[in-house]
Amino acid sequence: MRNSTGVIYATLALGLLLQAPANAAGSQPAPTAPPAPEAAMSPEQEAKSAYNLGLKHRDKAWGYEDKAKEAGSDEEREKLLGKALKQYQKAIPLFEEATETLGTFHQAFSSLGYAYRKSGEHEKALVAYDKALDLAPFYGEAIEYRAEAYLGLHRIDDAKEAYMQLFGSNRELADQLMQAMEAWLAERREDPAGLSTDTLDAFGTWLQERGQLAGQSAQLAHAATTRW
Repeated sequence: MRNSTGVIYATLALGLLLQAPANAAGSQPAPTAPPAPEAAMSPEQEAKSAYNLGLKHRDKAWGYEDKAKEAGSDEEREKLLGKALKQYQKAIPLFEEATETLGTFHQAFSSLGYAYRKSGEHEKALVAYDKALDLAPFYGEAIEYRAEAYLGLHRIDDAKEAYMQLFGSNRELADQLMQAMEAWLAERREDPAGLSTDTLDAFGTWLQERGQLAGQSAQLAHAATTRW
């Protein structure tokens, strides 16, 4: 009996020893270290992230506008322009977030002005463009787009002044503004929107004269760089 009891106890003890590693490794997994916290973004990074998201909506809007130019009907064109408008409206809060996070982000202020202007909110666009130019006085993109906002508010003299500024500093943007001015005048010819015929005629004459001067200066610049 004593021997039998001893054998039983020995067998039980051996069984417990054999089970211990299995329980430790199988039924209770080893504790894992807590995940490392993500590094917080700097204000610059946060602003750029919001800005880039806004640019994606702006680019989608451009895509819809390009498709609208090739639309086969007025209905399809208006539908595509409506989709573009929604994208600009989605871009606005993202550009606002970028400017609020980083108050020196002049590109974001300019893009905010652009989205406002394309949404028909010209006064808000001017505020954003003015801020962009306060930060970067020679930022040509903001000068040109602000001039288009001036046109939206029928501030012709301000738009003309912007053109003269660009003409002496950035001919490419000056030409772009000239095209915008001509398109605006053509629209106002069909729908004066309260502007007098004399006002539109005077602006048309100014555009014609400036176009001729631009062509002449381009020819002179080409001649100056031509090797004989």
